[in-house]
Formats: sequence, structure tokens, C-alpha cells
Amino acid sequence: MASTILVTGAAGFIGSHLSERLVQRGDRVVGLDSFHPYYEPAIKRRNVAGLSRGGSFALVEGDIRDRELVARVLREHRPDALVHLAAMAGVRPSLADPVLYHDVNCTGTAVLLAAAQQAGLRRFVFGSSSSVYGGNAKVPFHEDDDVSFPVSPYAATKRANELACHVFAHLYGMDIACLRFFTVYGPRQRPEMAIHKFVRLLERGEKLPLYGDGLSERDYTYVDDILDGVVKALDRSRGYRIYNLGESRTVSLKELVSALGRATGREPGVEWQPAQPGDVPRTFADIGRARAELGYDPRVGLDEGLARFVAWYRGPEGPAAADRAR
Repeated sequence: MASTILVTGAAGFIGSHLSERLVQRGDRVVGLDSFHPYYEPAIKRRNVAGLSRGGSFALVEGDIRDRELVARVLREHRPDALVHLAAMAGVRPSLADPVLYHDVNCTGTAVLLAAAQQAGLRRFVFGSSSSVYGGNAKVPFHEDDDVSFPVSPYAATKRANELACHVFAHLYGMDIACLRFFTVYGPRQRPEMAIHKFVRLLERGEKLPLYGDGLSERDYTYVDDILDGVVKALDRSRGYRIYNLGESRTVSLKELVSALGRATGREPGVEWQPAQPGDVPRTFADIGRARAELGYDPRVGLDEGLARFVAWYRGPEGPAAADRAR
């Protein structure tokens, strides 16, 4: 049976894809987004332009910290579930303004949890991050590992949000799934993220800035696989659960650059830079719990995912087309 789903951050990278996926399967989506100028708001508006022309998507512009707005949205639209993806994102920018990150991510999540509980909404899915694992030396990362020592303000806010979710699940019997995303990429990825930034520089014939020694490793996860995990958690997760959503395969920075060269058909030039504070040496997801409990089964390998990203980048809906139109 079709449901009404409230999606926060609905105009962003993952949020816009998720909204489309839910509408396509017959759900009604209410998207809440502030269009914060962390990156160009016009990009986010293009992300939801097609959705906004349909009858199954309603866009509400506003801030998740606005208690009256959030309560009104829940009262007027009466959603069956809430998927919370809105956040100030990014490890490095959080070092520059930790107060803003705490305010948006922690206060905003508390507002949503309280309003959902007061409205009688039971299903809540929270988009967390692999950054909560910090510099964990044990790999692969398991949901039961100690995450008491985050190494960036962004990571600290995500862990704080997970704890807030546990409180509401414990006190009020809400079904809350916290999903730790591992380096998501694909069409509409934020412009400052590594794969998007590197493709942009390769297309312009510019060198790629590489931080550290090139041996840092990430568990890159294609957006379609992440969406499968989010939807399965929305439909199947009960009680309070934490799930890793990744590919469960690591790729070094040097390997990523080589793969991007193959995907673009361009020879990468690089400029080595010092390692950045807040960065972790490795992310690597143990996805056994998500496989067993949700049926999560990532399928898109890095080479295929990068080929899809480059095709989007160069295509009529991608940044290359927008650049040509300027």
C-alpha cells in the first residue's frame, strides 16, 4: 500500500534520488529542504525540478530547526514515515565552523525526533555516516565497534544524532534505523566531493590535488546501492538498529585516480598536498548485518559506477551542459 514519506534534504544528492525512487514505486513524498548555500542552490532546484512537476511530490522550503514549520508539515501532511537526510555535510568544512554544524545537525535532528514523536509517527530513518568510526584500526568496520572517538566536528554530530535516535526509540517505542553511509557517489554528487571534483578538473585539463601519500582508502558506494539500503530499512527495520551501507571493498586514492583516468579517457596529472586534519586513513564497511536483516546487496562496482558518473557529467542533465550554457 502506498505511503506518505517525509524526506528532509530532499533536494540534495541522495535525497533527490530517494524521492524519485519512492515516487516511482507509488509513494507520496513530502520534501523538506532549506536550499542552504553550502553549494549553489540552483543545483538543488534542478535536482527536484522534474519531481515538482508531478502530483506525488510536495516541496516545502524551510529549516529543520524551525519547530513550528516542522510541526505544521507533520500536521498537514500526516506522513507514515520520515527519512532524515538533511545536514551540514563534509568533514573538512566542519573544522571551520563547528558551531554551525552542531546547531544544524544536532538541534535539527532533535526537533525532528520530538515532532515525530508528538505526531505519533513511528518509523524514522536517519542518514548517518561512516565518519563516526574515526581512525578505527580494526577493519572492516562493524556496527558494534567502539565509536567513542570521532575525529571531526561533523563525525561528532552524526554520532550524537545516533544517540538521540536511541533515546527516542527507547522511550517511545519508535522504529528508528541509523544508516552509516560509506562515501556515496553518482549523478548529482555534491560538487566539492572527490569524484565530482576530480572529474571536473580532468575535463578541464587541470591537475588533481591529492592529500597525504595517496594510500588512504575509501569504501566507495554507488548511489543506487545506497538507495536500495535506505528503502529496505524504511520497509523492514524495526526497533532501534544501526546498519552499515557500503560496498565492503576498499579503494586507495591512487587507485581511484587511475580508475578516473580510465573512465574519462584522460591522463591524470596530480599535485601532492599535505594530509588534511579530520581525514581518516581508511573506511571499510562490514555489511553482514544489512545483508542478513534487510537483504541489502550492493551490485555496482567502481568502474561501472564511475562510467555512469562520467556519462551523467557529460550528458544533457550534467554540469558540462550547464557550463556550456553559460
